[in-house]
Amino acid sequence: MSAFRRSCVLASILATAPCSAFQPTNTSGARKLHNASKTPLVSNTLQSLSSNLKKNLLQPLQMGFFDMLSGKDPELISPEQALPGRASKMANIDGYKHYITGKDVQEVPAGFEVAVFANGCFWGSEKGIWRLPEGIHSTTVGYCAGFTPNPTYEEACSGRTGHTEGVRVVYDPSKVSFVDILRWFWEAHDPCSGMGQGNDRGSQYRSGFYYMNDDQKRLIEASKEAYEKQLGKTITTEIAGAEEYDQYGGLWYYGEVYHQQYLSKPGARPYCSAQPQGVSLAPFEEWAPADLAEKY
Repeated sequence: MSAFRRSCVLASILATAPCSAFQPTNTSGARKLHNASKTPLVSNTLQSLSSNLKKNLLQPLQMGFFDMLSGKDPELISPEQALPGRASKMANIDGYKHYITGKDVQEVPAGFEVAVFANGCFWGSEKGIWRLPEGIHSTTVGYCAGFTPNPTYEEACSGRTGHTEGVRVVYDPSKVSFVDILRWFWEAHDPCSGMGQGNDRGSQYRSGFYYMNDDQKRLIEASKEAYEKQLGKTITTEIAGAEEYDQYGGLWYYGEVYHQQYLSKPGARPYCSAQPQGVSLAPFEEWAPADLAEKY
């Protein structure tokens, strides 16, 4: 019997079919990806969940209960109302090696860059980046764009930290363009769905992309404008700079080790709540800022 993900809408049964939302379509003009279908995909099985996951998945819903019953979209908590958090970082992250690449997940080699985004359940969002055939040093899941230092999964899912489930990508810009990651981000979910994605509702599932520098900011904003016109509806994706969260301890906090690369591990339960719109982002040349077109 399929398990219930504790943050899903009440009584929504989870499908166990693998998610197909994370296959990239075309890529930026600057760097063409190889055929992603040739890349070996991470295997998924339907074995028993780990005891930690069972504990988390079967706990009662903690947030948005009456909002869900009324059909009202949950609201983002204010910094003043957020949980206090803690000074200590997530246990066992120091020294943790990526389950697939074997790289230290916290390191950023010289010349490499970082992208942080949120587009639904972080299990599937992280998996999507593995489909890019080269240039990815590591991926991690965690909690971003909130107000509580070092939150736990339970706290983030309560809606009382302000975080959204996110993915941090460390990549080599000489092998994969930020635009390719950005294109995949837009196409792999519904960026117009407000506080949630599919059956997963709550501020912890809101769409967001968080820039590290001015180039990323301009590319995110330009692509959003283009994709919004293509979709014909308002995009609700949150766009903000990493430095805006320094006052709350930082933009990014790593998730628990049992969540890291979850869908690559034996016993993983294939799960995906993403709602891709089936619309490919227009070619890079059509929306690129003129002075960034050649660079990216």
